[in-house]
Amino acid sequence: MPELLTVVLAGLGLAVGTYAIRTTGGVAGELLESRPRVQALMEDGAVLVLASVMATAALTDGAAFAGYARVAGVALAGVLAWRGVPLPVVLVVAAASAAGLRALGVA
Repeated sequence: MPELLTVVLAGLGLAVGTYAIRTTGGVAGELLESRPRVQALMEDGAVLVLASVMATAALTDGAAFAGYARVAGVALAGVLAWRGVPLPVVLVVAAASAAGLRALGVA
């Protein structure tokens, strides 16, 4: 029973937080319109979060190292996305490169 209560409370907390963000989003956006420096910092923060998620996904599989093929595939995906390549192309090329490296024996 305590596990179910924890899940329900976490869900409720997430729902309340999401609703609060949605209702204050317009107000926060209007406040940031006049501050270009803050807007630039927010954009940089979003890129930093995405880069850290990409690095974590590339380097680890559970608690172990994910292997060089995955690192190469994720790095290639990052470069292609940075260059503005469409997402379906990025995904196919990254998956094919990781699969190709694994087929060649690169772990």
